[in-house]
Amino acid sequence: MPSRFYVTTPIYYINDLPHLGSAYTTIAADVMCRYKRLRGFESWFLTGTDEHGLKIQREAEARGISPSALADEVSAKFREVWPKLGCAPDDFIRTSEPRHHRAVQELWEKIAKNGDIYLGHYEGLYCVGCEAYYTEKELTQPGNLCPLHKTPAELVKEESYFFRLSKYEKRLLDYYARQPSPVQPASRRAEVLSFVQSGLTDLSVSRTTFKWGIPVPGDPRHVMYVWFDALSNYYTALTAPEDRRRFWPPQLQLVGKDILRFHCVYWQAFLMAAGYPDNELPEQVFAHGFLTYGGHKMSKSLRNTVSPVALAEAISPTVGVDTLRYCLMRSISFGQDGDFSIEDVLSRYSSDLGNALGNLLNRVLPFAETVPPKGETGPLEQSLLEAHRAGAAAGADAFDAVSPTRALEAIWSVLAAANLYVDKAAPWAAKKSNDSVRLGTIVTTLLEVLEGVSVMIAPVMPTVADAIRAQLGLAPLTAEVGHDLWPLTPPARKPGAALRRGDPIFPRLEKETEKELIARFAPPADDDAEAPKPGEAPAAEAPSPVTHGDFTRLDLRVGVVVSAERVKKKDKLLDLRVDIGDAAPRRIIAGIATAYTPEQLVGKRVVVLCNLVPRDFGKGLVSEGMLLAAGDRMRVLTVDGDEAAGTRVR
Repeated sequence: MPSRFYVTTPIYYINDLPHLGSAYTTIAADVMCRYKRLRGFESWFLTGTDEHGLKIQREAEARGISPSALADEVSAKFREVWPKLGCAPDDFIRTSEPRHHRAVQELWEKIAKNGDIYLGHYEGLYCVGCEAYYTEKELTQPGNLCPLHKTPAELVKEESYFFRLSKYEKRLLDYYARQPSPVQPASRRAEVLSFVQSGLTDLSVSRTTFKWGIPVPGDPRHVMYVWFDALSNYYTALTAPEDRRRFWPPQLQLVGKDILRFHCVYWQAFLMAAGYPDNELPEQVFAHGFLTYGGHKMSKSLRNTVSPVALAEAISPTVGVDTLRYCLMRSISFGQDGDFSIEDVLSRYSSDLGNALGNLLNRVLPFAETVPPKGETGPLEQSLLEAHRAGAAAGADAFDAVSPTRALEAIWSVLAAANLYVDKAAPWAAKKSNDSVRLGTIVTTLLEVLEGVSVMIAPVMPTVADAIRAQLGLAPLTAEVGHDLWPLTPPARKPGAALRRGDPIFPRLEKETEKELIARFAPPADDDAEAPKPGEAPAAEAPSPVTHGDFTRLDLRVGVVVSAERVKKKDKLLDLRVDIGDAAPRRIIAGIATAYTPEQLVGKRVVVLCNLVPRDFGKGLVSEGMLLAAGDRMRVLTVDGDEAAGTRVR
């Protein structure tokens, strides 16, 4: 029987339209589902919309329409946007659907039958935006402000049904102690542990102050607490229209860190109370950080949301969607906060995609119209084969660990090795000397690596993967349950197959086009920013102070230089490979050739800025990081002792 994989996004609350923040989570889920399908898993991908609650009722009243009409309108926009971003969910659940109502009421009845729901009275501070109660200690003072929405919490007094959350404190702690931990990353697991260890109180799970919700079985005066309703979708979606409960439990539930408590405490406790044994609880909830824009969390009130579809279409009508998917998965370490930048998108389009990937294809295909015979291989080919094996294995390990960022870093290390191979193997020289055997070996070796890369990038860039395969004379990828397509070694090509060289997959963007994109998608300026007077140049100032949060966004690590060589015709540049603790060494082009010979650097422990936007030096020289150096003489900062490669610098 093939392995199964069930991945979910949070269902999105319909008080807002789809934007880049919601796209980030959905694209990540789609990437993970596509990867598992390539590995032969029978997979299921769920997303949807959360449509009940006081906030929606008030919004509908303000617009003079019914809550159901508002839900129909906004939910349709979410359903429509995902295919436009290359996302292919298998199901789209709405909490206003009859199938969901029936299954949620059944879940309530199971818990009530077990004695874990009882009637009482509640008085507390309630944030309508969060649909959650807070204690005064959890709110910002003065004013009892919600820490997320910065609006005053409302004092609510009402009769309420309660869930015996306190009963499940020890069992939850035992659940978190499983290996591998069902809460990731480790920093989020620590937050959840701290919350539970501080003591759990019973949870109010019904409301009488509004009606837009699912009625409590046997007591229609009450509607269910919106989070009891919403969290249940992950199960209710498997019950109809067809019984797909074979996919239960979820192997991966992706959520934003702001809803961690609901998904890692309340959700599991509800399932425990409904009678689910530990082996039928969600295997892993992975909480990613906030995707910010211009330094702020995206929201309507800040006027800083970005339409992901508009952005993708503006970049390119053919590969814009895949470009956006790549940049979201590559630029921001999954699990951490990250700031979105149109400048970063344009830089990666040019360097990572245009030069490292697209240009490699363009450097190979002009040398043959069909796959040539492959002659004897030598050290250069063996080196590239080893780089492919290492990158493919590391990429698979990273995807399995829900780290698309590291997976792409590993895959791009294969591309870096392939581009270096072209430089050293020099197919143009073999052609000039009429050495058809050597030329065939070079070309076929590269065709095989490119075929492997086309498979490895497919979870993130499915359209680009098939476009590359078309030029390589290959059929589009088709996943098959039980059949693992992951290329741990490059696939062998038979001689004689036709190649179909086409237009560049990533055509160069004109400078004017880049300027227009930056102007169109730049974040709004802060209202309190002080601009220079007309005709006045900005004054030169010392660097402004940074916050601790600014500093923690820098990914500084100890790196060990494993190889170094001079860049031809570039007197100041060295081409380095630096071990930073990832599966493959990082390529860094450093302007320190006047201060060091290559031999002086090999083995040094240096400090590397790892999340710097890649810099393209031309002719395939793309630097993916920066060494820290001091003074005009460019003396690199080194680390004493034997700190391991990848150790964080704090």
